[in-house]
Amino acid sequence: MLQYDDNGFYFFLLSSLSFYLIPSWYRIVGTVYSAVMVKDADIGAVARTSDEKVKAAKLKHDKMNSLKDKAFLINLGITVVLTILFFVLVASVSEDGEVSSFDPFSILEVDSGADNKIIKKAYKKMSLKYHPDKNPNNPAAEAKFMMVAKAYEALTDATAKENFEKYGNPDGKQSLEVSIGLPSFLLDTTNRNFVLMAYLIIMVGIIPFCVWRYYSNSSKFGEKDVMYDTYSWYHHNLSEHTLIKSLPEVFCGSAEFRTRNKPLKEEKNDIQKTMQTVRSQMQKPKFNHPVCIKGNVLTHAHLCRKVSGLSAKLRDDLNFMLQNSSSLIDAMITVCQHQDALQTAINCIEFGQFVTQAMWTKDSSLLQLPHFTKAEAEHCSKGKNAAASIKEYIAMEDGEKKGMANFSATQKEDVLKTCSLIPDLTVETKVFVEDDEDDQVYEGDLLTINVTLTRNNLKEGEEAGLVHAPFFPYPKQEGWWVVLGTREGKIIDIQKVTKAGRVVDHEIKFLAPRQGEYEFHLHVLSNAYIGLDQKHPVELTVNDASVLPEYKIHPDDAELDDEPTLFEEMMMQNVEEDSDSDDEDSDSDDDDEEEEEGIKELSAAERKKEELRRARQKAAAGEDDSDDDSDVEEVYTEK
Repeated sequence: MLQYDDNGFYFFLLSSLSFYLIPSWYRIVGTVYSAVMVKDADIGAVARTSDEKVKAAKLKHDKMNSLKDKAFLINLGITVVLTILFFVLVASVSEDGEVSSFDPFSILEVDSGADNKIIKKAYKKMSLKYHPDKNPNNPAAEAKFMMVAKAYEALTDATAKENFEKYGNPDGKQSLEVSIGLPSFLLDTTNRNFVLMAYLIIMVGIIPFCVWRYYSNSSKFGEKDVMYDTYSWYHHNLSEHTLIKSLPEVFCGSAEFRTRNKPLKEEKNDIQKTMQTVRSQMQKPKFNHPVCIKGNVLTHAHLCRKVSGLSAKLRDDLNFMLQNSSSLIDAMITVCQHQDALQTAINCIEFGQFVTQAMWTKDSSLLQLPHFTKAEAEHCSKGKNAAASIKEYIAMEDGEKKGMANFSATQKEDVLKTCSLIPDLTVETKVFVEDDEDDQVYEGDLLTINVTLTRNNLKEGEEAGLVHAPFFPYPKQEGWWVVLGTREGKIIDIQKVTKAGRVVDHEIKFLAPRQGEYEFHLHVLSNAYIGLDQKHPVELTVNDASVLPEYKIHPDDAELDDEPTLFEEMMMQNVEEDSDSDDEDSDSDDDDEEEEEGIKELSAAERKKEELRRARQKAAAGEDDSDDDSDVEEVYTEK
C-alpha cells in the first residue's frame, strides 16, 4: 500500500513556491531598480525649460512612490514570508530527505583518508554521545546513533564497504520505493473533516473563482488594451457628423473610467464649482449620467488650465484619465477608420493635441509657448512682425519675435528653447508603381505613395525627443498621423508614424481605382502639437488597362505548365502497377469510354495516363497473338 511521504510533500511544496517566488522577486527587483537606478531621462523627467521642472519633479516623486504603493508592499511582505518558508523547507529536506547523500566520513566527522584507528576512535566517541540510554525520549539522537553505526559498518566491514562503493549504501542495492508526496497528517482520522473542508474550499471555491476572475478580466479587453465596452461606446457615439466639441463627453464615457469616476458625496460641491468656471467652454451635455458629468467637467478643467481649484482626489482622477488618454484616443481613431469617417478621425487627432497641450478650440496656438498668456498671444498677432500662429512665430528670427518685452532672461531663454523643440516639418510625396516599365498608372495597379517627413529643426543624426507639454503630467513621444482620404471624406489609409529620425519615409499602398482623374488629400497631423498640421493634394491619373499590350506566355513557360506535377507522376506509377485484370477490359467498354472521353477535353496528365494504358494493352496483345476481340468477347460471355 502506498504511504504518505512528508519529504515528498516538501519537494512538491518547494516546486510550487518557486512558481510564485521567482516571478515575484523578479518584479520586486525590477521595481526597486526602476525607482533607484533608472535615470531620470528614461522616465521622461527631463526639465528643458523652467515650466517642465514641476512636471519632472512630479515624475521623480511618482517613481519613488512606487516603492510605497500598497500593492507592492503587500506583495513584498508575502514574498518575504514565503521565501523564509522556502529556506526552512530546503534545510529540512537537506537534513532528512533524499537530498542528503550518505557520506560515512562526514557522519563520523573524520577526513576521507582517515585510517581504521581514527575511524574506530570517532565511532566510539559518537556512539557514546548519541547512545539511546544517554538520550532517552530523543528520536533525533536515536536516528543519529543508527547513522553512526551504519557509517562505521560501511568503513570497516568488507562487504558493507564494497556495497557502499558500488551502490552508495552499505546495505547494497536498494529497491525502488514509491510513495505519495503529501503530508502524513492527512491520514489522521482526527483531521478528516478539516481535510475534506479544505479540499472543498480549494477545489470547488478558490480555483474556480481564480479562473473565472482571470477570464472575466482578460475577456474585457481588446486591441491596445482598450475594453470592448469602450469600443462599443465609441461605435454608438462617433459618426461622420461628430464635432470636436462633442469629443470630451465621448472620451469621458469610456468604460475604463466608469468605476473610478463615480462621484462621492463630498465631491459634488467641488464638481459644481468647477463646472461654473468651465461651463462657457462646454457643449450642452448629451448624457446626464454622474460619471459622464464628472469626467466631462474634469476634462474641461484640464483643457482650460483651471485645475488649481481641484481637490487632491479629483486631481488624481483627472491624472488617471490623462494617463489613459493616448490609447483611448487611438481607439477612437480606429473606430472612425472602420466607419470611414475622415473628418471625425481628424477631429479625434486634434482632440489629442488639445489634451496634450491643455488648450481648447478658441485658444491661440501661441499658448504652447512657456509663460505666454492670452495677452502675449494677442500682442504677437497684431502690428509689425505679427505672427498669428505658432508656425509663423517659429519661422521668425529670434530678434523679431514679439511678446517677450516683460520677460526675464530665463523666461526668454525658455521661449527660444521651446521654439527649437517644436518640429519644423517638411512633407514630400511621390506616387509610383513598383516594377513598372513606364510612369503611367493603370486600373488595378498596386500604387505606392511614398511620404517623406523631414524635421528641419534637427541636425543629421539627431532624433526627436519628448513632446514639450508641461501641463500634461506624463511623458509623451513625438509622432505624426499620416492620413490619406478622398475629396468625399472617405479614408483610404491612416497610420501613426512614431520613428524619431530626422528623415522618415512612410509608404501607403492601395489598388488604383477605375479609369479617370483623381485628387486625394494627404493629411499630416501631429499627435501632440497644435497648429503644425499640413494638407497636401495628391493628383492621380488612371489609364484604361485594356490599352496595355497582351501578355504573351513564353513557349518554355507554356511547356512547363504541361509537365506533370510530382503528385501526378506518382499517380502514373501507381497506374503502371495495376493488376492485369484491370488491363484486360473489353473493347466494347473501351469504345464507350473513348466516345465519352472524346466529348470532354483531357488534361496533359490524363492524356499520358491514356497513352500508358494503351501501350500496356498492345504489349499484352504481343505476348499472345491468339487473343483477339472475339476471344475477349467469348471470355466475358462465359463469365
